[in-house]
Amino acid sequence: MDPGRDDARLSERERRILDEIEGALRADEPLERSLSTMRRHQRAPGVTGLGVSTAGVAFLGALTAALLVVAVATEAPALIWAFAAAWVLTLVCLLRLLIRWAGRFSRRGAGADDRGDGDRDRPDAD
Repeated sequence: MDPGRDDARLSERERRILDEIEGALRADEPLERSLSTMRRHQRAPGVTGLGVSTAGVAFLGALTAALLVVAVATEAPALIWAFAAAWVLTLVCLLRLLIRWAGRFSRRGAGADDRGDGDRDRPDAD
């Protein structure tokens, strides 16, 4: 028997009762609204809300460095402005990436403290 599989079957009466309960819960609009805001939106791994990934920031960094070299070598105003724009975009994307990483680490660290395990839960710990 597969441990993840639930072999329990509901009788016809139990299914009717369950349908009534679910219908009543669906009819409660404030509850439905609050539950819908609690759902986590799924994103692809490594992608923030703006679609900035680690590889994207690395590409922008390489593009910015290349623009810097070309702009300095040619002294063309258009290339200097292109470098400035790419530099700002790279910094903004890097900042968003760092904020996302910091959020992951802070949630991971906070989860360990909130579990309530450790010496402070033992009656003989001081």
